[in-house]
Amino acid sequence: MERSLHSGRNPIATAATPTRIDSNEFAHPKYRPDIDGLRAVAVLSVVIFHAFPHVLRGGFIGVDVFFVISGFLISTIIFQNLDRGTFSFFEFYARRIKRIFPALLIVLVCCYAFGWFSLLSEEFKQLGKHIAAGAGFVSNLALWSEAGYFDKSADTKALLHLWSLGIEEQFYIVWPLLMWAAWKRKFNLATIGAIVALASLYLNLNGVKHDPTATFYSPQTRFWELLSGSLVAWFVLYKRQDCQALGLRVDRVLTSVIYSVPRKNDGTTLANALSVAGILLLCFGFLQINQDFSFPGKWAIIPVIGAAFIIAAGPNGWTNKHILSHPVAVWVGLISFPLYLWHWPLLTFARILEAGVPSRSVRIGAVLAALALAWLTVQLIEKRVRHGGFTRLKVFVLASLMAGVGYAGYDAFEQNGYKDRFINVMNVGVNEALSYNWFIGFRYGECFLDPQNDPVKDFAKNCGSNRDNHRSLLMIWGDSHAASLYRGFAENAASHNFNVAQYTVSGCPPILGFNGGQKKDCTRLNEFTMDRIRELKPDTLVMAGYWSLYDGSKSWEKLDIEKLTATIDMVKQAGVRNVVLVGSLPVYTVNQPEMLKRAHVWSKIETRTYRNFNQAAFSTNDQIRSVAEHAKVRFTDPLEYMCDKHGCLLSLTTDKVVPLAYDYGHLTTLGSEYLVTQFFGHNEIPLP
Repeated sequence: MERSLHSGRNPIATAATPTRIDSNEFAHPKYRPDIDGLRAVAVLSVVIFHAFPHVLRGGFIGVDVFFVISGFLISTIIFQNLDRGTFSFFEFYARRIKRIFPALLIVLVCCYAFGWFSLLSEEFKQLGKHIAAGAGFVSNLALWSEAGYFDKSADTKALLHLWSLGIEEQFYIVWPLLMWAAWKRKFNLATIGAIVALASLYLNLNGVKHDPTATFYSPQTRFWELLSGSLVAWFVLYKRQDCQALGLRVDRVLTSVIYSVPRKNDGTTLANALSVAGILLLCFGFLQINQDFSFPGKWAIIPVIGAAFIIAAGPNGWTNKHILSHPVAVWVGLISFPLYLWHWPLLTFARILEAGVPSRSVRIGAVLAALALAWLTVQLIEKRVRHGGFTRLKVFVLASLMAGVGYAGYDAFEQNGYKDRFINVMNVGVNEALSYNWFIGFRYGECFLDPQNDPVKDFAKNCGSNRDNHRSLLMIWGDSHAASLYRGFAENAASHNFNVAQYTVSGCPPILGFNGGQKKDCTRLNEFTMDRIRELKPDTLVMAGYWSLYDGSKSWEKLDIEKLTATIDMVKQAGVRNVVLVGSLPVYTVNQPEMLKRAHVWSKIETRTYRNFNQAAFSTNDQIRSVAEHAKVRFTDPLEYMCDKHGCLLSLTTDKVVPLAYDYGHLTTLGSEYLVTQFFGHNEIPLP
């Protein structure tokens, strides 16, 4: 017997959207070209943002638009089939597999092939992990676990964009089961959807304040976006007729406000208003929201409401009819899924091959190639798989292939990226730098803490060293760049007869009263270190930091020269005889090993370069030098020992690739030892 989602009548009979079908046939929503046009807006905004981020700063919100579209279409299918009694879990997931797996498989295989011939073992290991996560639709969880202060650049993760696909697939697992169970018990599906959506929205708004990374990748803080589309689907299917009288009254008011002459009161003005308001909200989001915002949070509401308005307006809304239903927009929408899959790997691999941001022409070429590959994927693969018979066989083959690709990726991860491949053998030094264990090098969790740590409990006792009568004491104070100097000082300690103390905190320069902007606990940790300085009275205090980072942008507090000067005065009053300010290390806009790793294979080793160099380090170091001169303390500039007219040092030798930093600027043990040895060789570090 056919069940109804509402008692008393069959709501489908009065719905405006669904197609009439046989009761034994799995229902699907009536095709709306404007929704394909909305897909085009979503995917093009993401592509433009990734290729030209300064052109469309908020283009990443296109993913949120996709979420609303997916929630609307999937829920329409579920509601219709539950209402008719034709819902089948096998049919539902078979359609999802035939829709998603073909394009995803070809992209994953191509990424694996590129990685095999082009990536070093650490990179290929990471790619294998992401392939396995992508095949298992848990990319968002894998990326969530990787994210952090020292995470590798997102621009070199070829499958970073699959996080959104993971959230959608997790929604496709949870939502149909919940709706089916609720329908069996004759619960109101809209009420349940609204409750879950509100709970998810609350978690999003609350979580973004405390853990923005988890909030970005977590399914429970993103489901409200898909459920917004679900609620629109429920309204379109079941409540449009019920709300017709209210809609006509609103339409009459809008007509009288907008037009100077009487017009037909048929709901067209309301549809047009929703359509235009929706596109204006999206335009506002694309132009005003940017990466510095706490996202998703409250800002995600803008694209979600915009997309919901456009869908609710219906195909005859002005924007929907005249812009989104244009043949070009529809064409892009029809290839939007493979275009989304292809564009990011192509841009990423271009960045990897060029060891930096690709030129504009290369990025344009990558976008055009993504469009061509997306069209070919639809024509040659998707259409042949999605249509025709042999559904069970196709599903079995696709699922088996996806499992095989996932296993291949997992094996690459387990085998540490297959170190015996030729490119790894030729670049041993780069592999070592990429796999550098900064936890050990920086003494993370002991003498290098995160800002939220409790300094009293979490700084280890040995951070103050074991001072004795035969050795002087040198203390390192600063942020992660200061922590990267520790190994160099430790290596020189015995030969120069001193002990090393270390009190360093991520994102916190050695300035009292500096709260760090986004790093809210710097003040408390620096005050603790100042107390330790008074207690230990080190003979030499090395104050180091990534000074050019603190420029007031990206939620960082601006470097305060007066506070730094006052801090030095307090240190001197505490009895420290020798204070050394260390300037910024050489830093680049991309990881330094990236600029070295294909030497021996494709190009001559470039041991020095200013390519991708952050020139702000020079001017900032001049500022720090002026502070040191005014405060009558010593200043030492790492740039003097690592840079010349040809560029800054990337590798110590030309016959072997030996990177001095493992990322954009944090020194490896070898790099730290090299630089600090230069300091002592030029008498830059005074000791008793």
